[in-house]
Amino acid sequence: MRAVRFHGAKDIRVEDVAEPADALAPDDVLIAPAVTGICGTDLHEYIAGPIVTPETPHIYTGASNPQILGHETSATVLAVGDGVSHVEAGDRISVQPLLSPRDDYYGKRGLYHLSPKMACVGLSWAWGGMAEKAIVKDYNAQPIPDGITDDQAAMIEPAAVALYGVDRGGVTAGSTVLVSGAGPIGALTVLAACAAGASTIIVSEPNPNRRRIMSEIAPYAIVVDPGTGDLPTLVGDLTEEGVGVDVALECVGLEASLNACVEAARRQGRVVQVGLHIKPARIDAMLWALKDITVEATWCYPTQIWPRIARMIAAGGFPVEKVITARIDADDVVEEGFEALLDPAGENLKILVTT
Repeated sequence: MRAVRFHGAKDIRVEDVAEPADALAPDDVLIAPAVTGICGTDLHEYIAGPIVTPETPHIYTGASNPQILGHETSATVLAVGDGVSHVEAGDRISVQPLLSPRDDYYGKRGLYHLSPKMACVGLSWAWGGMAEKAIVKDYNAQPIPDGITDDQAAMIEPAAVALYGVDRGGVTAGSTVLVSGAGPIGALTVLAACAAGASTIIVSEPNPNRRRIMSEIAPYAIVVDPGTGDLPTLVGDLTEEGVGVDVALECVGLEASLNACVEAARRQGRVVQVGLHIKPARIDAMLWALKDITVEATWCYPTQIWPRIARMIAAGGFPVEKVITARIDADDVVEEGFEALLDPAGENLKILVTT
């Protein structure tokens, strides 16, 4: 069967690989992926990997490179193991990709995303969404309502990252919010903040193409170029008495962006770290103290968030499909997918791949 596999930096290949074995473990679910998003993590692997894909067998799953990519996936169930009862052949699902022990300290508390042994479908598991077939565990197979499209179902995973950040920030009806960065997660964070009831949403993004896309996705948002002036001043001009925003969500993963969020937040406001930093950031801890702010950091998402997001999408309150800018075939995944997303002058935000 056809699969997109990561071998190393700048080495992603579309290859013919063996199909999953017919014999399923009791908790296995055999699926046929429909569409799969290219994630920022996939891009990091392509640029400088292996980073999270394992060169040696993973501590929990035993998987190692070459890795079939794809963890933002929708699929149809083909078959299930004897112990699976919540889905059956023919059901449409969204893949919740995190795999971890159910019986360690965090697993016993339902904090599956915090296990130090955590793995991920499409990154550190034998299978990924960019293949014609895959095997996932029963808890990875999340059924979706009939009213949700395959595209929307594939977007639940990145939407979970965004919504978790909004939740941790305590965004509620009437909140003023700054989102720093209008990449895919930043754009989804804007949509999530709107769904939570934020009354003022300011987006800071230096890339003109992303500013244009963001304005089209969320015309209610105030999109600004941080290069045209002092961001805290811009934010102050848009908030009551110039105090700053209630919540600033950092979706870039850069030191300058984090510090700008701290400066733009009001006293006793919240700053949420949503984007992942790849190197240490220097911060002004005294400013944090003087402003009496709360700084939250997030890692992935609680896996129980899937049904909630599915309901929000089905009800029309979380239009995640707006972030999708292209759909491509797996054969074109390198040039029209990875390379297109790395082009700073490119027109794409989120690209979905079919296999």
